[in-house]
Amino acid sequence: MREDRVAYGQPPRLDLAGSVLAQDVRIAGLVWTKGRRLTAQDLVAIAAQRDAGSVSVLVPGPGDIHEDEAAVRLALAVTGALGPAEAGLAVRGPVQSRVDLIATVAGVVSVRTAALARLNRIDPLEVFTVEDGRVVGLGDLVASAKVGPFLVAAAAIAAGEAAAGHAGPVVRVRAFQPVRIAALVKEKIAGAPRARFQASVMSRVAGLGAVWAGIQYVPDDAAAVINALRLATKGPGAAAIVLTAGGRSGDPADPFFVAVEALGGHVVRHGVPAHPGSMLWLARIGRVTVLGLPSCGAYSKATAADLLLPRLVAGYPPTAATVAALGHGGILDQTQRYRFPAYARTLDGLDD
Repeated sequence: MREDRVAYGQPPRLDLAGSVLAQDVRIAGLVWTKGRRLTAQDLVAIAAQRDAGSVSVLVPGPGDIHEDEAAVRLALAVTGALGPAEAGLAVRGPVQSRVDLIATVAGVVSVRTAALARLNRIDPLEVFTVEDGRVVGLGDLVASAKVGPFLVAAAAIAAGEAAAGHAGPVVRVRAFQPVRIAALVKEKIAGAPRARFQASVMSRVAGLGAVWAGIQYVPDDAAAVINALRLATKGPGAAAIVLTAGGRSGDPADPFFVAVEALGGHVVRHGVPAHPGSMLWLARIGRVTVLGLPSCGAYSKATAADLLLPRLVAGYPPTAATVAALGHGGILDQTQRYRFPAYARTLDGLDD
């Protein structure tokens, strides 16, 4: 890349077609913004100006590419081999040399933060995203890509593409799936609390695009819970996720834990690194996920369950790694409401 100047009132420099404006200028009463790629017609219009002076332009050298092309390539690169459509994203722009990636599905944003940091260490590449794990809806902004200079070496973009390619998609939206969700609740939850719980859990299921498989109330008895959990987790009518409420999360002898073990399952995590809702627990029985709601989350309050459940509905595995990711940003106060699904953003329960 080299700098040159185009003088007003001189024969047009047609040899500079393809060069880029380095400054904002007013030509024939119109403002041309910096970064504009000049055509032969543009150069004729500049030469026709009667004012004294000149404008600065940047002439690309071999291997230089314009910022718009660079931004598009970066945006495509961070979606990896999936490509934008399979990554739940659409490319918008460039607008002022910035290309945005917009969610085409409702779901949970997945950002490979280490890969993103490696890419952004390459000068002058810029890729910025919403937080990993954030719940987004159709049309929400997920990420943007641009470069600093008007012209950039193609080698820098190629290095960014290579860095992105090593990690799979750096950015994607994991779409909510129409999985079946059932609920199993101790009979001791009765009256108004029972009605609140049922309304709360059904709003969660609907808000995540899942399928409501029904609710069953059981006595606080191991045999009864084993039988009910067997029906909910096995056979053609099994749910993919079973929510429980009314259990004693700190008591290994609680019928819910006894039932999980009796049916060949295991507890993945006792508690999660987030608050409120840290007493949440997670188990697996075969391919079925069992999520034990804390007492505050069993009703109409926003808790860590409203960060974990969206991940499960979006296809994240019910593993210790999925739970561990909640720790970063796990202080769920009022400032964090934007991270929750739409149904939870107005609920009580987050610390003031």
